[in-house]
Amino acid sequence: MEPSTIKKEKETAIGIICIDGFCEDWDEFKIAHLSTSDGVGVEIFSFPHGLKEAPEFSLFNTRLFHFSIQDPNIEELIDKIVAYGGKQRMPIREYYPGEKPFKMCYVEDPFGIVFEIYTHSYELTYSSGAYTK
Repeated sequence: MEPSTIKKEKETAIGIICIDGFCEDWDEFKIAHLSTSDGVGVEIFSFPHGLKEAPEFSLFNTRLFHFSIQDPNIEELIDKIVAYGGKQRMPIREYYPGEKPFKMCYVEDPFGIVFEIYTHSYELTYSSGAYTK
């Protein structure tokens, strides 16, 4: 699918999801979705005012922005993460409310690493035209 422009708006499911996940300190960004033949999804973000500099190498500095996992029982997994000292960073949200049962949620492990939980596969969630409905 072509890159999508995501705007900070509370009228669309993806706008609400991104406000929940990234807070309010942005207006819009572009995202491109890629998927490997074995179902690994890759997201490329382009923020208009993002830093374009390569960071100085530091062996002990974690640079992971976030990753995601798939679990059809999203509620149970979130409960386990919270029970072990992690955080639920947003409400569970639906990509296509009332149309498709695709849910997601940003969480944080006890060490502060943020990740997403999806109920469905990456390529199914972000298939062609993912944000058009």
